[in-house]
Amino acid sequence: MAYAGHTTIIIPKPLIPYVGLKVLDLGWIYKLYMGLLAVFCTNSINIHAGLNGLEAGQTVVIASAILIHNVMQIGASTVPEYQQAHAFSIYLIQPLLTTSLALLCYNWYPSSVFVGDTYTYFAGMTMAVVGILGHFSETLLIFFMPQVLNFLLSFPQLIGYYKCPRHRLPSFDPQTGLLTGTDDGTLVNKFLRWFGRATEKSLCLRLLAFQVFGCCICFLLRHLLAGWYK
Repeated sequence: MAYAGHTTIIIPKPLIPYVGLKVLDLGWIYKLYMGLLAVFCTNSINIHAGLNGLEAGQTVVIASAILIHNVMQIGASTVPEYQQAHAFSIYLIQPLLTTSLALLCYNWYPSSVFVGDTYTYFAGMTMAVVGILGHFSETLLIFFMPQVLNFLLSFPQLIGYYKCPRHRLPSFDPQTGLLTGTDDGTLVNKFLRWFGRATEKSLCLRLLAFQVFGCCICFLLRHLLAGWYK
């Protein structure tokens, strides 16, 4: 409701002959996308969870990527309005990043502080706001690539196609201290089924490494695709 920016997208050069336009105004469809993005970001951190340090850790990784992206775009642009939008994003993402880093110190395995819905909703909505009002909502979605994958894996259970228990956590073996993946459709369980059993700490590190990989892919895509719009 607060968004008063453009609703247009620039068509990549290779697609212009097929679309017939260089700039396409999506109108209400673009605003619908942003509304859905806000809902997704708010809930995606909350459902990609269940391990000590995972919720705060993924927020730190994404917030760091957003901050780097904003600095890069301010340096690359000469349009004051565009620079101001990314500066506004920096003003909001810096407090989120620093407070999440402090929280991560206590939320890391073995955790002495648990984040719960209060933090995950706050973190997701903050990143949605900076992405929408900073005018990089498409890039933001790519930063959330692991969360998108987790949502797609979870979708059949979320809509009730398969039985969806209240907590879709992996099973814990107290004798070995290892986690085993269940049949539930979450990225946490998928990682355990794909790569074998692991301790909670090592599994969290793998998932955060995958988050870093997703953010790097986003930067690579923007660098490669930038020439398509000139």
